Amino acid sequence: MAINPEHPRRDTIDARVDAADGETAPDNAAASQITDQNSDPARFLISDLCHVVEDYMSQEQIREIYQAYLFGAQAHEGQYRQTGEPYIYHPIAVARIMAEMRMDAKSITAAILHDVLEDTLVSKEELVRRFGQDVAELVDGVSKLEEFKFKNKKEMQAVNIQKVLLAMARDLRVIMIKLADRLHNMRTLGVMRPDKRRRIARETLDIYVPLARRLGINNLRMELEDLGFRALYPMRYRILEQSIAHASGHRKEITKTIFNALTTRLDELKIAAQVKARKKHPFSVYKKMRAKNLAYKNIFDVYGLRVLVESVDDCYRVLGVVHNLFKPIPGKFKDYIAIPKENGYQSLHTVLFGPHGIPIEVQIRTSEMNKFAESGIAAHWLYKEGGNFDVQARTREWLTGLLELQQSAGDSVEFLESVKVDLFPDELYVYTPTGDIIKLPKHATPVDFAYAVHSGVGNACVACKVDHRFAPLNTPLYSGQTVEIFTSPAAHPNPTWLNYVVTAKARTTIRQYLKNMRAEDAILQGRRLLSQALLNKKVVLDEIPPVKFEPLLKEYNFMSLNHLLEDIGLGNRPANLVVRRLFPEEAGESAQGNNELQSLSPLAVSGTEGMVVSYAKCCHPIPGDHIVGLLSKGRGLEIHQEGCKNIESDRLSDKMVDVKWSDKLQGEFTCPVYLNVHNERGVLARLATIISDQAANIEHVEVQDKDGKTTTIAFIINVQSRDHLARIMRRLRSVKAVMKIWRVQ
Repeated sequence: MAINPEHPRRDTIDARVDAADGETAPDNAAASQITDQNSDPARFLISDLCHVVEDYMSQEQIREIYQAYLFGAQAHEGQYRQTGEPYIYHPIAVARIMAEMRMDAKSITAAILHDVLEDTLVSKEELVRRFGQDVAELVDGVSKLEEFKFKNKKEMQAVNIQKVLLAMARDLRVIMIKLADRLHNMRTLGVMRPDKRRRIARETLDIYVPLARRLGINNLRMELEDLGFRALYPMRYRILEQSIAHASGHRKEITKTIFNALTTRLDELKIAAQVKARKKHPFSVYKKMRAKNLAYKNIFDVYGLRVLVESVDDCYRVLGVVHNLFKPIPGKFKDYIAIPKENGYQSLHTVLFGPHGIPIEVQIRTSEMNKFAESGIAAHWLYKEGGNFDVQARTREWLTGLLELQQSAGDSVEFLESVKVDLFPDELYVYTPTGDIIKLPKHATPVDFAYAVHSGVGNACVACKVDHRFAPLNTPLYSGQTVEIFTSPAAHPNPTWLNYVVTAKARTTIRQYLKNMRAEDAILQGRRLLSQALLNKKVVLDEIPPVKFEPLLKEYNFMSLNHLLEDIGLGNRPANLVVRRLFPEEAGESAQGNNELQSLSPLAVSGTEGMVVSYAKCCHPIPGDHIVGLLSKGRGLEIHQEGCKNIESDRLSDKMVDVKWSDKLQGEFTCPVYLNVHNERGVLARLATIISDQAANIEHVEVQDKDGKTTTIAFIINVQSRDHLARIMRRLRSVKAVMKIWRVQ
């Protein structure tokens, strides 16, 4: 049945909004509609910009902005946007967005010039000479790095965003210009190809919207969200927009009832307050529908009220009035005044049972809090005279964390992923034993808490108490809990922590530690492998003069011998080939001869070599087995059983290393054991008890029923040697229910 898009039926709204993720972008007509609806009707002239800034700037500052316009117009002369407009219209539009946020003169000057380094022949030195170092640095901070070669678009995006974020850490105005630039680009996105529209919209929702939220710039954030939503899912946006408009009548009446009751009571109590109705924007409604799996008809807080008062005391007085008039819904009260959000946002939020039982949200805040809620970090410039916001301090702490992430991250893509983690809005608040509050993201664990306290505490963490009771380190935390961390000087980060930590600081610090530890292990392993290969030449590594290595290090582009040893230890470069390069005069020696010599000096493995020696999962070698080593690129030395079929193709290559078990074995080795047993009550418990009694740990158990009468049980256990395994298997075989027991070779 055809549905008139102007009057969609209520029962079809939710199904249409929740259409498949593969929804196509709008056609050309829809695209032009996006452009038309979001284009600023005002002219893009310098006079329009000057008219906006003259309200709060001096004539000298306005002249500086005008000079920047003349310079930019000349630099961009002959360039046009895809909309057909002269290119200079875009920088002026960006500068106007900045001016509407009352940014300073240097910010607006840089906004006008923000594309000259990227799209014209103007140099940074010329900008410094004409407009000063500050403006030049701001323009450079928002310029892309397209002159470099990137592997793919993902890496290019990550590197460019990393550049902006690190420039932002030096000067917050960089991100303000970038957000304003992105906002105007989103307003004119309709002229782009559908695939490019979707890519830019996705990037906006993934990166720029969370950044705007993190900096508290809610007005700009909401417009970016709706523009991104409209470009990415045009049908869903249009249906939701129509649904909100059609459903507004009934909801507005309920809101009006509460509005009248509240204003009357506030007048009686002589509390000076301004009560405003507010409406959720489409993307906010869509997020709630998806997050809570709700139909649109079950979203009741599309309309709400906002109360603005003069003081913090009045906020709590109004809260009492609201709760006296209408019953609050338990668990729906949030006090962001006592504990502000990470971005500095402050307000009281409560949800009431309104008329007919329909929930209505009420937000209560002071006028200054409201200004900050709308402008965020921009309030530093907009309200710096007389304002009492520590926005810079809050944001500076986060930016310092960004610099730490950049130093720890392995590459730009990893850095960007870490930043994305920190940009998610959900927060919880937990306490230290001394009563200090630690803010963490949702689903954080005690390990995240430990790293939030200090990196040293996280690295040395061994146990924790949550609400004065011992708990596993992967326990999810909830607001209001008290967390105590126990440390040990001998402790170090566990690689398994990466499976459940959620904060970027914890993740990057653990990765950095493991990388350093892996590098140390790889250097030691590389030294052992090279020393073994040199024994075939009857040469001792430590007796080779450093000058002998210089040509080789230069050829391989290594800074030091340790870098070469690390490369050998990681399996990227066979030690035999390095020896041949060191002693080219003996390169004619046959490969067979080398292998025979090599067999005279097998490498000893003990199980304590660290991360660069691993034991193959295909054959699970244990002490007592005949073994060989296979150098695996990037992972180091992998130990296999000598008869393993997976190494057949590599047996004659330089990747193979003769190895033997050391006389000083330490640790335990994983080994699978399989049993066919009769189905009997309690047989699994008896078998597990026997394994435990033989001082072996069970890592995993898998049970598979065969025919109703027999069952195959697979134990993965930790053993010390082949003899240890044989004792366990003999004890297991003595159980009457066991029909067959074997280890896969």
